[in-house]
Amino acid sequence: MNFLFLNSARRGWGGNEKWTRLAAESLAEEHGVFLAYRDPRLAERFTVRSFRLPFKAEVDLVTLFMLTRIIRREKIDVLIPTKRKDYVLAGLASRICGISNILRLGIDRPLKNSFLHKLVYSIWSDGIIVNADKIRLTLLQTAWISPEKIRVIYNGLDRTSLDINANERTWNKPFIFTITSAGALIPRKGFDFLIRSFSRFIQNHPDTGAGLVIMGDGPELSRLKQLAALLGIAERVVFTGFVDNPYPVLKQSDVYVAASTSEGISNALIEAMYFGCVPISTEAGGTKEMIGNGENGFLVQFGNDQQLSSLFGTLYNSPEMRRKIGSTAKTTISKAFSTEVMTKELLEFCVMQTSAKNNV
Repeated sequence: MNFLFLNSARRGWGGNEKWTRLAAESLAEEHGVFLAYRDPRLAERFTVRSFRLPFKAEVDLVTLFMLTRIIRREKIDVLIPTKRKDYVLAGLASRICGISNILRLGIDRPLKNSFLHKLVYSIWSDGIIVNADKIRLTLLQTAWISPEKIRVIYNGLDRTSLDINANERTWNKPFIFTITSAGALIPRKGFDFLIRSFSRFIQNHPDTGAGLVIMGDGPELSRLKQLAALLGIAERVVFTGFVDNPYPVLKQSDVYVAASTSEGISNALIEAMYFGCVPISTEAGGTKEMIGNGENGFLVQFGNDQQLSSLFGTLYNSPEMRRKIGSTAKTTISKAFSTEVMTKELLEFCVMQTSAKNNV
């Protein structure tokens, strides 16, 4: 089969883009795989053949024309759009060319009961890949989404690549007790909640050698720095900006926090668990599917500064607990998140949905 992945990201490199690269390059070992992209920096990270398209709008006639030409020339069988802005173009192109359109959705977000959403997610879509059962359940709250159309496929993890990158360089751990988080600096990621909770922890443990490392860039950077300064912890909070290779940092960190208000299953959280960090997460998205509270990590209520800061204190005072929880977290990820399983299930679902479409 021939696959064409769509990713119209304007800038940056996040979990969606990581998944796209891993899925595309894994499928490319036995199939024809291509990428349609917008940001030229994105193509530099992929080894599959790529095409740069304008992606100026959800209904962009120039991009649609170019997309249909690529589909016909390369004999594409399946489109896999990975960004919400790509879904309309993929739906139109798949119907014009008579091929399958399998959406990839990586965040827990209710659908609107609108004709446009019905078009995009049901009529023009032959299947939807989600990375958490929580997303599947949310989608099924919409009457016109059938269960057969959705497949939960957990993100894969390229362990070999992670180990190589983690050992590529050394990272001088800046704090004896290092709490780390990563992601786009946008409101949904909850970094303000994390900083407030860390500040409360420092107030209760003023003599600790603890610090917070936040990896990522985005529009909230200035406001978050101001918040850290206002709380008197600026010297204990390190904003690294975007980090191309975060794995040496994760390998040396003690605790990793995912503080989002909404999510699927965070790639960064999976990677942190693989490196043995103690994971703490809000209950956003499918987090409960991978973290058993108190067993291989901890779940907190978003906005509960007292709960999160108290947990920091417990972990700071319990190195043996950190070691045990971190080890169990690593085992969980090693068993449940496999590139081989992800690729197998992705291919099976695409073949099944394409066969069903052709038999209609």
